[in-house]
Amino acid sequence: MALSSSFAPGLQASASSGLRTLARFGFAAKGIVYLLLGILAVLAATGSRGGRTADKQQVLQTIQNMPLGRWLLGLVALGLAGYVVWRLTQAFRDTENKGHDAKGLAQRASFAFSGLIYAGLAYYAGKAAFENTAAGAGSGGNTRQSVVATLLEQPYGQWLVGAAALGVIGAGLYQIYRAYSGSFAKHVNSSQLPASQQRLVHRMGQVGYTARGVVWGILGYFLLQAARHANPNEAQDTEAAFDWLGAMGPGVLLVVALGFVCYGLYMLVRAKYPILHGV
Repeated sequence: MALSSSFAPGLQASASSGLRTLARFGFAAKGIVYLLLGILAVLAATGSRGGRTADKQQVLQTIQNMPLGRWLLGLVALGLAGYVVWRLTQAFRDTENKGHDAKGLAQRASFAFSGLIYAGLAYYAGKAAFENTAAGAGSGGNTRQSVVATLLEQPYGQWLVGAAALGVIGAGLYQIYRAYSGSFAKHVNSSQLPASQQRLVHRMGQVGYTARGVVWGILGYFLLQAARHANPNEAQDTEAAFDWLGAMGPGVLLVVALGFVCYGLYMLVRAKYPILHGV
């Protein structure tokens, strides 16, 4: 009994250390994906060589085409898997102390939903890295439109898709709320980040969350149009959102693209100076 109790704290500390490592790798992998999304869109907005609007699956393909691309993609896949584990840990262990009331359960459900989204991305990256196939080529949009088509076939299908669209738009508005309400400031001010750099990182986070909110709002609009017209092909991805912004003018696309770059850098800072509760 004494021997097992002496091992218990060590095992718990080891598990916590492993979760922290997975979370940090996850933040870094997510940061790299957003950074590349933003850089490609910046190049597209400025008419530079190699620029393109892309979605997350196409970013994985960009990584795959780099020197040692399969190895890099494998590392990104592992990092994204770590992010999934951390998000599910937040949801089921309630590491953020959200509680069991309606608001708390909704926030914990959002952690789990985020984890499931990145699980798909981790799967595409891992499959491409280990099987040497094209990373997510065309799979993201096809999967999204297939899901929307299935929903539209259900009773009250258009209402279901419309409700999902409003949920995505709401998530976009929440990103903007987070940017200016200061709710994400705890990830900066409570970290070991030098005080002289906290203001800069906070601004990067604000710009990044705002850009995400804008793109999520556009994605929700696409989904709403799919519901109105009962046409799953109108449910588009990040690439189409960037194209929609580009149609307003290269300056509009450039501003949002720089926001994605800022968000990517912000996530990389969080990887280096993480705030992880409950582990």
